[in-house]
Amino acid sequence: MSKILVIEDEAAIRRVLVKILSEENDTYKLEEAEDGLKGIEAIKSNDYDLVLCDIKMPKMDGVEVLEAARKIKPEIPFIMISGHGDLDTAVNTMRAGAFDYISKPPDLNRLLTTVRNALDRKELVVENKILKKKVSKNYEMVGESTEIAVIKDMIEKVAPTDARVLITGSNGTGKELVAHWLHEKSTRSSAPFIEVNCAAIPSELIESELFGHVKGAFTSAVKDRAGKFEAANKGTIFLDEIGDMSLSAQAKVLRALQESKISRVGTDKDIKVDVRVIAATNKNLKEEIAAGKFREDLYHRLAVILIKVPSLNDRREDIPLLINYFANKITGEQGIAKKAFSDKAIKLLQSYDWTGNIRELRNVVERLIILGGNEVTEEDVKLFASK
Repeated sequence: MSKILVIEDEAAIRRVLVKILSEENDTYKLEEAEDGLKGIEAIKSNDYDLVLCDIKMPKMDGVEVLEAARKIKPEIPFIMISGHGDLDTAVNTMRAGAFDYISKPPDLNRLLTTVRNALDRKELVVENKILKKKVSKNYEMVGESTEIAVIKDMIEKVAPTDARVLITGSNGTGKELVAHWLHEKSTRSSAPFIEVNCAAIPSELIESELFGHVKGAFTSAVKDRAGKFEAANKGTIFLDEIGDMSLSAQAKVLRALQESKISRVGTDKDIKVDVRVIAATNKNLKEEIAAGKFREDLYHRLAVILIKVPSLNDRREDIPLLINYFANKITGEQGIAKKAFSDKAIKLLQSYDWTGNIRELRNVVERLIILGGNEVTEEDVKLFASK
């Protein structure tokens, strides 16, 4: 059943619209609002599949209603109705995000066709959102241990919000997978996900990389260039190994978080950005703060939500699942026959000290698939994966 709200200040027209739609489809559930303010209150407290809204109304006109509704429930399609059938009004409503525009008195066939199309579009939007909640296979988080279950539960709670997240853990534990899950399960999933490895960028270039620069800002700045924060606008920026960022760059990141503004290197001109920040580090940032290497105010801005990714040694029960996952993935990528691992081989691998974590385990599985027999045995592990 589709739920439709009709916002119209003229009672006679409101009744006509409700009658037409009720007769067209008896599964439509129609509700009415006599002005824009009441319409917004109804939208706040109900889930509508479509809104028909008059443009010219007292207290709050249709465009204002549309703009306010976009902030509350942006997925609701609006059909705007007006007795002033001029092109400027039509253009303004479409620019504001209306699905369509119909002049009074509405052509019956056009009205009903537009309503059907708008409802179909709403259904597609909902389906797409559901599909986007399924994280890409490239970033699958494999494991059934208590530690991984806790992380997955936190992601489900945190992802739909814009809360900043600080992910901690040793190298190779999968911090980037957590960041991808947070983005792909968020309302920003259709916008960019921009990764920045702060440890891989020289300290003298990190500010330009993050915030961009203008022509002439330094010797090699031959033209204006946008930075990663601008590239991530409306989406997510992932600052990996943020503990390696210079103090001057940290100050600019802090300003971006506080004011949602950045400025390119070489200019004081502000640029507004709407970016969710997720950061990760393998360092103990509290120790870095004590040593004067990391700003305490930035830490508190970033660490709204803390997610600690466990080492592989702390989730050994996941190793059989990870071995199977990597074995299938590697054989598929290399076009070779799938290989099974014997129970004894798996048990021996579970006993090893995985200082390199999941990244090391994947390398070992690949080595065993290439060098081991048709079934990877305990002897293969001793020969080719010796610790």
